[in-house]
Amino acid sequence: MAEYMVFIWDDERSWERAGPATVAATMAAHQEFIARHAAALRGGNRLHPSMASTSLRHAGDGGVSISDGAFAETKEVIGGYYLIEAADLDEALRIAAGVPAPFGGVEVRPVLPASQATGTA
Repeated sequence: MAEYMVFIWDDERSWERAGPATVAATMAAHQEFIARHAAALRGGNRLHPSMASTSLRHAGDGGVSISDGAFAETKEVIGGYYLIEAADLDEALRIAAGVPAPFGGVEVRPVLPASQATGTA
């Protein structure tokens, strides 16, 4: 079994305009997803809006540059995530296809365990 991160990409402005019924229905759909895939889930959370983020970059002089906000200004930002365990990518994709993302989509990426990291991609 391998672990996969499922990043939930959202258009935050669409969420700001969404009515209470849309928000409630989406949260209920997440609860249903969690119940349906409990055996595969290893974690997951909703994130605060991107304006609450702080970005750090290492500078060439060895220092660190800190700035408010996300690294890139884009329409869609990571709004949450699930960490899942699956036999292979096909199974991970089948699970991820059920993630509610009415204002965006999801990205599935295999997790590289620290014990296997070599510093190269």
